[in-house]
Amino acid sequence: MIDPILLLTFIPACLALNLTPGADMMFCLGQGLRSGPRAAMAANFGIGLGCMVHTLLAGLGLGAVVQAHPLAFDAIRWLGVGYLLWLAVQAMRNPLDLQTREVAARPLVRVFRDALIVNLLNPKVILFILAFLPQFVDPTRAVLPQFLTLGAILAAGGLVINGLVGGFAGGIGRKLAGSVTLACWLPRVSAAIFAGLATRLAMMQRG
Repeated sequence: MIDPILLLTFIPACLALNLTPGADMMFCLGQGLRSGPRAAMAANFGIGLGCMVHTLLAGLGLGAVVQAHPLAFDAIRWLGVGYLLWLAVQAMRNPLDLQTREVAARPLVRVFRDALIVNLLNPKVILFILAFLPQFVDPTRAVLPQFLTLGAILAAGGLVINGLVGGFAGGIGRKLAGSVTLACWLPRVSAAIFAGLATRLAMMQRG
């Protein structure tokens, strides 16, 4: 059990964080524009699972290893940069079908996998969880269950906010598909989002 007073402090803090535009929100936005609202929601769930994995690692103390060893941090970070750039290339290589003018469909399992991998290859997430969640953990009680509970609340807030953003973007993507000119730009916008996230991750510092 977590102290109800701590929860009353934690939940508003989570909502404020979830409402702040970040890599997760932008990834869902890009998937929504590229492949529609269902793909955005699949990406959303992949990110949510990634958040829970990071929370588990932080609760087990593995996050401290990443924090203490710069080489481990950089290795994970550059893998993430490479994967995001690969997604940007794939977005450009799979353009909208201009004959049907439909948003390019992608297997939802693949979208889920991409989102999960992108989230797991962002070492800043586990460092954030390692810095944020302990403020609301009672050290006199079992730590890991508290970490998982708090992480689930944080992930749930992200599912709601990012789901709304991705669903909205997905609706826009389908409307833009009705214009040949704008349809040509949809893959470019998605690729630009992925490339921007890669650049952001490449420039990231541990501190």
